[in-house]
This record gives sequence, C-alpha cells and structure tokens, in this order.
Amino acid sequence: MKKNLIILVGIAVTACSGIKPIVDHPIVFDEERKALTVDYLNTRYALQTDEPTIAPKMIVLHWTVIPTLEASFKAFEQPTLPNWRPEIKNVSGLNVSSHFIVDRDGTIYQLLPETIMARHVIGLNHCAIGVENVGGTDALPLTRAQLKSNIWLVNHLASKYPIEYLIGHYEYTKFEENALWLEVDEGYRTEKTDPGEDFMKKVRKATKKFDFKPVPE
Repeated sequence: MKKNLIILVGIAVTACSGIKPIVDHPIVFDEERKALTVDYLNTRYALQTDEPTIAPKMIVLHWTVIPTLEASFKAFEQPTLPNWRPEIKNVSGLNVSSHFIVDRDGTIYQLLPETIMARHVIGLNHCAIGVENVGGTDALPLTRAQLKSNIWLVNHLASKYPIEYLIGHYEYTKFEENALWLEVDEGYRTEKTDPGEDFMKKVRKATKKFDFKPVPE
C-alpha cells in the first residue's frame, strides 16, 4: 500500500512539474546507415568526417502527411530509401528520418540521438534536430496535443543545446545565403509547406523566451 502511494505521488509530481516523458523508439542505425550518413556529410556538405555526428544549432518542425505513427515510423525505419522516393534517391541512398516523431495524441517518440545526423532538411542536416508530426493533411490537420508537445520539446531542446534557429520545413530555402547552409548542389531543392505557418506562429509565440534568431528574409 505504501509503495503504491509513493508511485502515485511521483506521478502527480511529474504531471504538475510539466515533465513530459520521451519514449525511445529507435530506427535502425546499423553500420550501413552509419556509412551512408558519413558519406552524406562528406559529399553533400564537404565535411570531412568519420563520424555521423552533428552539433545542433537549429530545430526544424515537420509533418509526415502519413496518417498513423506506425506507417510514419516504417517510412523512416530502414537505412536506405524505399523505391517510392526516386526524386531524392539519386542524391543519396540514405533514408529520410528525424530525431523525434510526435503522434496525434501528443506522445513524443525519439528515433535517433539528437547529436546523430538525420536526413530531414536539405542543406542543414549537419546542424539541425528534426521533429516530425504524424498527419498534416487537410483530412488530418495537426492536433492541439501535438502543438503542446512541440512547444514542450522545443523548450527541452533549447535548454539542452545552443539552439540559434527554430524553423518550419517550408522555410529552409531562406537559409541558402546563411553561413549554416552547406548543400553543394544548387539544383537540389524540394518544395515544402510543413508544418504550416499557423502551427509555427503558435510554437514561436510559446517559446519566445529563447530569443531565437529570425529566419533570413
């Protein structure tokens, strides 16, 4: 009885403190993925390195446009790109991924350590933590629970790393003249709209205490 009471008190304290659990849900990061990631850093960014690591300076928010956590995770899980992404496969065989994925109920899952490179944003993967959100279509707009979790996660990451920028994926091309931009191929760009301007406006308003640098005009 006493043990159960201690557990209940612990849960209550955690809830009141605003601490949000992050669930480990790792994608495959084997020797093949490591080699592809190192090759990406070397060939796409001209960074001569033997390790697939990054120093986070940016957080990029996304949506998956996939309706379920299971299907979204499956899209990122394996080291190499599936056949349905031919438009980016010629650039690198490394599969797309992110560091976190937020389910529609607000649960945050961690796919990779924050200091390992994930392929989620052209030109900036070498310094960016990626946060995916399940959904994002007209039929499945991002939820209030996802918004709250993104705000919490940005606060958590910006307290942990020297984050300079918070951006939506749709804003990435504005960094082409910024010192952080390293993509060597001027023709490699894709159009993005995620995670929506309204979503970004709300996350920025809730995290303004960090005084992130403005997105370049």
